[in-house]
Amino acid sequence: MLKKRIIPCLDIKDGTTVKGINFKGLRNAGNPIDLAKQYESDGADELIFLDITATIEKRKTFVELVKNIAKELSIPFTVGGGISTVEDVRKLLQAGADKISINSSAVKNPNLISQLAKEFGNQCIVVAIDTKFSNNSDWVYIKGGREKTELNTLEWAKKAEELGAGELLLTSMDGDGTKKGFDIRITKSISENVNIPVIASGGAGNTGDFENIFNETKATGALAASIFHFGEIKILDLKRELKSKNLAIR
Repeated sequence: MLKKRIIPCLDIKDGTTVKGINFKGLRNAGNPIDLAKQYESDGADELIFLDITATIEKRKTFVELVKNIAKELSIPFTVGGGISTVEDVRKLLQAGADKISINSSAVKNPNLISQLAKEFGNQCIVVAIDTKFSNNSDWVYIKGGREKTELNTLEWAKKAEELGAGELLLTSMDGDGTKKGFDIRITKSISENVNIPVIASGGAGNTGDFENIFNETKATGALAASIFHFGEIKILDLKRELKSKNLAIR
């Protein structure tokens, strides 16, 4: 059984770490390089960097910033935002990323998943899925949560795996930034219907939320941002607490 991972996330806008609620009302959360150093020493299992406005602003991810963050890390480092070509991925891997995350570009061109998996290996390709519940169904959103698609979340998750994704980053837009707990329902549905690792994201507010997501779903990772950025929960304390509950934590 895969040991569970605790993963902080740096949402980047204009080179600064930001955090909002339900993908809106962004506020400054600190210098990304300083935060990366902190998470490295705090015992994070991985770090995810998402340039959340790269697609909207029709530009590429900040490669120099990725390079500067990667220098500070020995843990796996995933980078996403504005990635749409093989060359984009090559540049980010050369800058120090271990994995790349694609969302909008994968929805618009699903064959990109296969292309990247073939070029760099499945283990390198994370498909990020931003999902929202409406009209009795779960729908995939793109462009930083600004645009609803006609894709059903579960169907898209299965398709992404089929095309070569090595991992899924599942963010509940309904839970994002609310600190009301991870979305157990959608995470359970996705993680039980694919055979690749699923990272749960959106809604973490306390230690119990991590315990619940790992006990009630097959998610192998849990991601959080603001509770770590603003020191509400320390990663070492969280991992110690989860291990005391007999959860297999890295």
